[in-house]
Amino acid sequence: MAQRTPPLLTRRSTLGLLAATAILPLPARAHVAPPRNEIRDTLARRFTDLGTSGTFVGYKVEDYLIVASDKERSGEGKLPASTFKIPNSLIALETGVVADPDKDVFPWDGVKRPIEAWNKDHTLRSAIAVSAVPVYQEIARRIGQERMQKYIDEFDYGNRDIGGGIDQFWLTGALRIDPVEQIDFVDRLRRRALPISKRSQDLVADILPVTKVGDSVIRAKSGLLGAERGEPSLGWMVGWAEKGEAHTVFALNMDCREQRLIAERMPLTQACLAEIGAI
Repeated sequence: MAQRTPPLLTRRSTLGLLAATAILPLPARAHVAPPRNEIRDTLARRFTDLGTSGTFVGYKVEDYLIVASDKERSGEGKLPASTFKIPNSLIALETGVVADPDKDVFPWDGVKRPIEAWNKDHTLRSAIAVSAVPVYQEIARRIGQERMQKYIDEFDYGNRDIGGGIDQFWLTGALRIDPVEQIDFVDRLRRRALPISKRSQDLVADILPVTKVGDSVIRAKSGLLGAERGEPSLGWMVGWAEKGEAHTVFALNMDCREQRLIAERMPLTQACLAEIGAI
């Protein structure tokens, strides 16, 4: 018997679902059947129990169901920080700035930085594993403003504003993306539905850090705003979980002004995924 193919998650439908639709421009309220949705206070309490604020959104693909901790913060745009390494990697591969994620080497520039893992030569794979900001800043400079804007527009990534410097716009500049938009973007990568080659998408999906939890696999990229300055403020975790044939795309962000909270991003993500049955 043929399996039912669920409708695709779209930016329009999810923005209409979770953001404040009354203040959205009319194009964002197109007549698109939205996914089913639930707001779970128990997810929100996980953040308050840790003594912080944050949001979690999970899209259970096969169930065509979005589960969120809230309606407000899930629609608030934030700087993407190192979660931008996902589109940056895709663009690097698509433009030829990086030909091979395991062979092309970015030499260390000799500048000693507080995160020791950054103070060495890196390939794309090793750089994304340790979230090496200087490597990805060099990648962005090689891509250049014009090509970067072209692909950010084609990806419909967040507010698409790369003002603030070609090597700073996702760290301190004008780019903003909310958790719902993160899910839309990551789900298109998961489905290989972005408007670039399948090869680039395959390679980036392959280099994403993997965490195994029982019989489940989580492919995710973290982000920590201010990490490169030693002044952390906002933490991200975005990606997707695979449990058998079931897939859940997710985005979490949380205030991380205390050092203890930085290490809680993945455990909290796993707790939220477990609560909604994704792992």
